[in-house]
Amino acid sequence: MIRNDLRNVAIIAHVDHGKTTLVDQMLKQSGTFRENQVVQERVMDSNDLEKERGITILAKNTSVNYHGVKINIIDTPGHADFGGEVERVLKMVNGVLILVDAAEGPMPQTRFVMQKALEMNHKLIIVVNKVDRPDARIAEVEDEILELLIDLNASDDQLESPILFCSGRAGTASRYADKDGKDLTPLFDTILNHVPPMEVNERAPLQILVSSIDYNEYVGRIGVGRIERGTAVANQEITVCNYNDFTMKKRGKLVNLYQIEGLSRTPVQSAAAGDIVCFSGLEGINIGDTICANDCVEAVKFVKISEPTVEMTFSVNDSPFAGKEGKFVTSRHLRERLYRELLKDVSLKVEDTDTAEAFKVSGRGEMHLSILIETMRREGYEFQVSTPKVLFKTIDGHLYEPVERLIVDVPEDSTGPVFQSMGERKGELVHMGAVGSRMRLEFIIPARGLFGYKSDFLTSTKGEGVMNSIFYEYQPYKGELKRRDTGSLVAFETGEAVSYGLFNAQDRGVLFVDPGTQVYEGMVVGVSPKSDDINVNVCKKKHMTNTRASGSDDAMRLNSPKKMSLEECLEFLNDDELLEVTPRTLRIRKRILDSELRAKAKAREKKA
Repeated sequence: MIRNDLRNVAIIAHVDHGKTTLVDQMLKQSGTFRENQVVQERVMDSNDLEKERGITILAKNTSVNYHGVKINIIDTPGHADFGGEVERVLKMVNGVLILVDAAEGPMPQTRFVMQKALEMNHKLIIVVNKVDRPDARIAEVEDEILELLIDLNASDDQLESPILFCSGRAGTASRYADKDGKDLTPLFDTILNHVPPMEVNERAPLQILVSSIDYNEYVGRIGVGRIERGTAVANQEITVCNYNDFTMKKRGKLVNLYQIEGLSRTPVQSAAAGDIVCFSGLEGINIGDTICANDCVEAVKFVKISEPTVEMTFSVNDSPFAGKEGKFVTSRHLRERLYRELLKDVSLKVEDTDTAEAFKVSGRGEMHLSILIETMRREGYEFQVSTPKVLFKTIDGHLYEPVERLIVDVPEDSTGPVFQSMGERKGELVHMGAVGSRMRLEFIIPARGLFGYKSDFLTSTKGEGVMNSIFYEYQPYKGELKRRDTGSLVAFETGEAVSYGLFNAQDRGVLFVDPGTQVYEGMVVGVSPKSDDINVNVCKKKHMTNTRASGSDDAMRLNSPKKMSLEECLEFLNDDELLEVTPRTLRIRKRILDSELRAKAKAREKKA
């Protein structure tokens, strides 16, 4: 049977190329919203962090109806650190819309997602988006897309993929670069005509591959997946199996069954092969599991997710201020929360360590792990994290490390500082070319060479540079790299920071704290331009004397302290430092708080 009434498509692209904005317009123009309904921008970004950062973190499902055909749309993340989300949702679709910014052109993640779609032999629809940008390079970007397809060994059929020219913000699409569109009708028509309807067998035994997991406190875990064959019925008895675990066979029941209509889940009694469904009632369901009819248990092969490349240690907060701000502070709380995250994040890995107080957490990159940290602190967790470290591999007796493909767009007069930084970080230039009035440089660089680089990059390009990176491959170890040239200003005693102490300390470097901030011995209160750490007493008060000089107290002018975001704190961390994370505060501290013990440990390290 051919499902002419259904199309399943995913929207994939590099970060900030306009996927979520385009989905907004598709929902509006398909009549999903009432005419007078007030809808926020980027309605698919439902998570608070997604709204604040303007990025998509989790893949989202929605659907529109066009000329009697239901189009299931999956809006996917564009950031490389969430590539695991993209890889698995591609199993649920038959076609993909590949969005490319009309000014930026194909970027690292464009290559990654396009390669995955080509490997799965999906039908491609190329969408050159943001054609109304004043700096749009439509003809050049079209050529760059074709070059990328050739570079990725696309078949003749894939090279003939239709190209549309859209403005997601204006909600227009056109088949011609020199002709403005009126609405998204050409896009909807292309989806119906180019993405083939699925050929399915509704009478075969049931088979559903679980590609995503959601959680609801009322019904528990909710599985999301496409029905590969057969028909699913509410309250149906089933068996759960897994392609990678032949011993796993669990009986269960599909208690509730839902289909996605617009932005909501609608309960249904049954759904047929080809439909994307959500279901509850299976407590231990995981991503990659297959739901089967009891009389025909056959697992579906699950796409291999790329391995993590960066790890950090999450541990219980043991600072002098521990437990003052967090709701969940014990190792049991921390362990439960980290292992719960594994249920919906296939790119994450959590391991117990020798001590019950610490856990190794591995992910796709610094942003991947920082999103987890930020989410946990907002939920009331209090903990400490170590410096991010790359995961090395031993291949044929030799040490290999993860290498990233880095692309930077900078003004022409900023290329010098970028080349200098890349040289220091063992980056290798592989391509250089002009893009309008700017230069685009492409490097192959060790992943650890990018730690702490973002803030330096923005400084050296006066805030005008744009950098993007994606995992390239494992290559032989490139040698030692210095993580940080600067030292830390470390609090010498516990107490409250006062103006007099801060005034005396600010000559030593840039401070992180204000007067009135509670500090403890061993807490990092600033950055020193010298490579060595300096102990400072920011709690030191001015001694009272009998003499008073007019204006002597007024002369104390404090510089504004540097307030750092979570990502900046992680970039700043040195190997002997930890980041204390609480719902209200981020504090950088030394692993060894006592200054004497710290000095002895450093002396022993030098001797060794």
